[in-house]
Amino acid sequence: MSTTPQPRPAESTGPRRYWNRYVNSQGDWRTDPATGAPMRPPGEDLAGLRAGLGNAAFTVPGLWPFYTTETDGQVTYELVAEHAALSLYGLHQQSQSLPMHKQGAGAGRALRALHERYGEEAVDRRVAAAVHTTSVSALVHRLRGLVTQLRSVQQPLDYDRLLRDIRRWHFPDDRSRVRREWGLAYHSWGAQPGAAGPAAAQRP
Repeated sequence: MSTTPQPRPAESTGPRRYWNRYVNSQGDWRTDPATGAPMRPPGEDLAGLRAGLGNAAFTVPGLWPFYTTETDGQVTYELVAEHAALSLYGLHQQSQSLPMHKQGAGAGRALRALHERYGEEAVDRRVAAAVHTTSVSALVHRLRGLVTQLRSVQQPLDYDRLLRDIRRWHFPDDRSRVRREWGLAYHSWGAQPGAAGPAAAQRP
């Protein structure tokens, strides 16, 4: 099986990603139809997801049941991105009673919450180090520390969007667009962290 990402395929939505099994579109836990109780990811699932941190896609057998990206034996860009997002989600959701996946909570706006909580200089340096990376592995390594901080303030992320952003990071033009999107959201003063986009943005 090849471990080298292949040329960019058409992007697909695929089956429902792992985090969407448990969180609805409003960002709340789904409920068990039989009991009415909130459905939360099992701790052993999250531990399995975290095992992917620092490892390449499909090199950790414990993660195989969680992948939803189709593959014909090639490690595609989308599969690399799903592996990264699953691993970061397992870290983010660890020991949290609230869902850490929320639609519309883009990375730039979520990281703004750290800026406001911990102060400008330290967080600005860490965010800048992440967005200045040019490889997906380096980006995920930097995001790992930032996600740990997001967990500490219970700030969720949109993991569907993060997966797409990580996938786009492979391509220089797309990477520049993601940087711009994150930067605009990160520097949107007065906006609410976790919102779908800059509050002051007006479209013609």
